[in-house]
Amino acid sequence: MTLQGKTALITGSLTGIGRGIAEAMAQSGANIILNGINTQEEAENTRQELEQKMGCKILYYKADVGNVQEVSTMISDAQQKMGSLDILVNNAGIQHIESIESFPIEKWDAIIATNLSSAFYTIRAVLPFMKEKKWGRIINIASVHGLVASAYKSAYVAAKHGLVGLTKAAALDVASFGITVNAICPGYVDTPLVRQQIPEQAKARNMSEDEVIPQVLLAHHAIKEFVTVEQIAAMTIYLCSDACKTLTGTALSLDAGWSAQ
Repeated sequence: MTLQGKTALITGSLTGIGRGIAEAMAQSGANIILNGINTQEEAENTRQELEQKMGCKILYYKADVGNVQEVSTMISDAQQKMGSLDILVNNAGIQHIESIESFPIEKWDAIIATNLSSAFYTIRAVLPFMKEKKWGRIINIASVHGLVASAYKSAYVAAKHGLVGLTKAAALDVASFGITVNAICPGYVDTPLVRQQIPEQAKARNMSEDEVIPQVLLAHHAIKEFVTVEQIAAMTIYLCSDACKTLTGTALSLDAGWSAQ
C-alpha cells in the first residue's frame, strides 16, 4: 500500500524496531518524524541517510518521551512543520532485568515512564490533529510480555500490560473519529535492546551467555527463531491500510507461537 501524503511519528526510531518501521513507512511514501536520544551527530547522519535514500521529508527530535513537556513541544512543532500527523507508532522502550526485591526504584520509574506513560503523552497530544482530519492510525509496539509474564522483568511486564490496556481504552475513545488504535506484541526480536539482555539474563539466572539464547530467549518460541524487524514493520504498514479500517483495540501477537502455549 502507499502512505503517500501521510506523516508518521515513530518514537525510539534511530535503531532497532523503530528504525525498521521508519524505513518501511518512508519506502511506502510517508514523511517521517524520527525520535531518539542518540547524539545529535548520530541522529543527523540517520536522518540524512534516510531522506536521501527514500526521497521523503524527515525531521528529527531528541525529545525524552517520558517527559510530557518535551513530548508536547515535539508534536506541536512537528505538526506545524509537516502540516499533519497521521500515524503514531509508540516504539520507544528500555529494559532492566533483576528480581523484584533488588529491583532499583529509579529503574522502575524510568521503565514505566518510557514504556507506558510516554504512549499516553503522545496519544493525548496527536489526537486533536487526527480528529480534525477524521483519520489516524496509532500503533503501540507492546510485547508478548503485554500478554504473559517472565521472571525478573517486573517493570517491563507491568508497563507492557499497561500499554495493551491503554490501547483498548484509547481505541474506544476515538472509534467514531476514523482513528484506530492497535498494539503489536512481538516475541524476542534480534535488536540491540535484546542483545544487551544476554549478560543480564546470564547473571540473573546463573548461566553462561551462550546458554541464554536457546534456554531463555527462544525457550517459549514454538518456532525457534527470532521475530524480525522486517516482520514487525510489515505489520505496521498493514495496520495503516484500508483493510484495517475496522480493526481496532487489538493486541496482535507476533511471537512465534509463544502466547499460544
